[in-house]
Amino acid sequence: MGMFETAEKFFEACETGKGWDGCEQYCTDDASFAAEAVALENITTLGGYCDWMAAVYDRMSDVSYELKGFALDKPRSVVMAYGVFMGTPIGEGEQKSVSTNYVYSMEFEGDKIGHVTKIWNDTY
Repeated sequence: MGMFETAEKFFEACETGKGWDGCEQYCTDDASFAAEAVALENITTLGGYCDWMAAVYDRMSDVSYELKGFALDKPRSVVMAYGVFMGTPIGEGEQKSVSTNYVYSMEFEGDKIGHVTKIWNDTY
């Protein structure tokens, strides 16, 4: 499986809430994670991020995403994904659905993802 296919499988598993158990086969054991979003500032491992995404499914209903673009930069061993995340927070009172844009930069080490940077403004 090439970088593009591996990144696609990782992205789908992560974005559908499979957690690290569903994502780790596509990543190095020590894969790291970075984001400038406040909600993610303490998450530094890709496993931690994948499990955080899985927990989103416990806090929101009608969760979905729309993939807007997916590109391979083979000379740099990077795959980028651009998507829109949608969902409705679960809680007391009237809840308003949210929609937010984000980009993943998935950096490869050999045939596995070694680092993901998420570009996301979590002040929606």
